[in-house]
Amino acid sequence: MSDVAKIYVGYDSREDIAWQVCRHSLARHASRPVEIHPLRQPALRDLGLYSRAPDVGATTEFSLTRFLTPYLADTAGWSIFVDCDFLFTRDIYELLDGLDRSKAVHVVKHDYTPSQTIKMDGQPQTTYPRKNWSSFIVFNGSSEPVRNLTPRVVNSATPAFLHRFSWVPDELIGGLDLAWNFLEGEYPAPAATPAAIHYTNGGPWFEQWQDVDFADLWTRERDMVEARRDEPHRSSVGA
Repeated sequence: MSDVAKIYVGYDSREDIAWQVCRHSLARHASRPVEIHPLRQPALRDLGLYSRAPDVGATTEFSLTRFLTPYLADTAGWSIFVDCDFLFTRDIYELLDGLDRSKAVHVVKHDYTPSQTIKMDGQPQTTYPRKNWSSFIVFNGSSEPVRNLTPRVVNSATPAFLHRFSWVPDELIGGLDLAWNFLEGEYPAPAATPAAIHYTNGGPWFEQWQDVDFADLWTRERDMVEARRDEPHRSSVGA
């Protein structure tokens, strides 16, 4: 694959640091250039791309806007949506370069019942078929089902239709290795560090989730983000 990877990270105003750390980890490990954008609901509304009524029951601000990713990417190549509560530890091109282009989308096909009834900052944990498949999606922009995922569909279809991938034939849903969407707290910690750690129940940016598996890796990445943010200040002080 020679195209620049276009990656859209779900943005929630309550978790700005999670988005920053996710973006930093993606860029830091990428062996080639990447385009990484926050998927901000207010901006999409301003652009006229998202017009659904506010969903007070949604766990995040990007619950449904994620499905606008391929429309925004506007590419015949691959585009990616990922929740903000991810930490990447390996090169995203390791994944993209080996994908099957006959598939419309690629996801980790989780089959589990959540261990928690409450997640993140007190939000209720819900259970439904194909749960967390949509937390990390690789879209094939040349596939007809993906091209048909227009703003009109995203603004009118039911959440179940979108999140359960009813808009794409099952045979066109490619499977990814669990390492690319490892649900911390839902699976036993593996011997090797996963390529993409998903703090689905809550991550170290919340006070009550400081002791989750791989918290040290997220904290280390956050420290890198904060150090880069402080660099201009330190430079001016030393001048």
